[in-house]
Amino acid sequence: MLDIQLIRQQTDLVSRKLAKKGCNVDFTEFLKLDKERRALIQKTEELKALRNKVSAQIPLMKKNGEDVGQQLAEMKNVAEEVKRLDADLARINEKQTTFLQSLPNLPDDDLVGGGKENNKVISMWGKKPEFDFQPLHHVDIAEKLHLIDYNRGAKMAGSGSWVYTGDGALLEWALLNYFVEQHIADGYTMILPPHMLNYASGYTAGQFPKFIDDVYWLDHAEERSNFMLPTAETALVNLYRDEILDEKELPKRFFAYTPCYRREAGSYRAEERGMIRGHQFNKVEMFQYTTKDGSDAAFEELVGKACKLVEGLGLHYRLSKLAAGDCSASMARTYDIEIWIPSMNDYKEISSVSNARDYQARRGNMRYRDSKTGKIEFVHTLNGSGLATSRVFPAILEQYQTADGKVRVPEVLQKYLHGKTVLG
Repeated sequence: MLDIQLIRQQTDLVSRKLAKKGCNVDFTEFLKLDKERRALIQKTEELKALRNKVSAQIPLMKKNGEDVGQQLAEMKNVAEEVKRLDADLARINEKQTTFLQSLPNLPDDDLVGGGKENNKVISMWGKKPEFDFQPLHHVDIAEKLHLIDYNRGAKMAGSGSWVYTGDGALLEWALLNYFVEQHIADGYTMILPPHMLNYASGYTAGQFPKFIDDVYWLDHAEERSNFMLPTAETALVNLYRDEILDEKELPKRFFAYTPCYRREAGSYRAEERGMIRGHQFNKVEMFQYTTKDGSDAAFEELVGKACKLVEGLGLHYRLSKLAAGDCSASMARTYDIEIWIPSMNDYKEISSVSNARDYQARRGNMRYRDSKTGKIEFVHTLNGSGLATSRVFPAILEQYQTADGKVRVPEVLQKYLHGKTVLG
């Protein structure tokens, strides 16, 4: 959620930044309500102060035998007026909150406006694989080597689902073990969060109420009390909801393994067959809570960690800086690590590293006490995939395929596959 003080004091700046995300906002009505709200608060406080003063005088007047009828009548009128003003204030607060909830995060100053057409490739790593044979699509490789059973996955759960089998299951598990081992070595704390979350968790993450239909709800639609997490970020960002942290504890570095449950899988394009999009996939998520001053360094650290994981696998990828309009609603900046998928002749995102600044912290009321000023400040929250397997797996099959239809196993994964160097 955006800082109401910033909107009040620098309205034009906020409007320009939001426009970079394609969000054109007129704050006239909001500021008018804000002015009315502050006047109501002042009037209510004055009446309550008067009520307290007179209420303290009435017992003394009674003790002295004085008539308090007029005072009691006045206090009754004051009580009714306070009740009316409180109702007006509640109505305005609800309107303002609803308005603020609809606004995305402000993009960082260095981000260009517009959508993905304005994304910028920052760097490339590794050599794009070249083949002296006709390379296969990862679906064909997976089926030929009995690594994935797409048909039985669809039979059990519908389209956008699959079953890992044999060496395919071991390869998937090897990837997860590799990611976990690297994060532990970097000093991150492992978390295994619940997969069923409540509405407040989705709200803090910035997904609700705007994207309330993008998740799988477990209850009847009208209740919507619990949903399946779309990413571990949604859980990790709620660890310290409504808490005040000690600055000495920051930064806090976590990672979590979970399956992710997404409704978006049904919208994939025909060329994205296989595992590129699915209703359920595995991911290891990185997350940090930091101070404002430590926010930028944490972002660079997360980007570096995601890149290092892909480089350890020896896979060709590129690093892209997203334009403001391509960043998700909750994020101030995002870098995508995009892996090369030969059959698609394109790069696909396998990790998005993002900085929400204090946007999520405001929604979740997550703060820390500044050791220098003693003031309570909002933490900054950052997240990054480290990594999602559903696109790494296809990239390995396609980038490491051989002319005889087999797949070489990246060296860092071989120890998790009982020393196997080749699949098939």
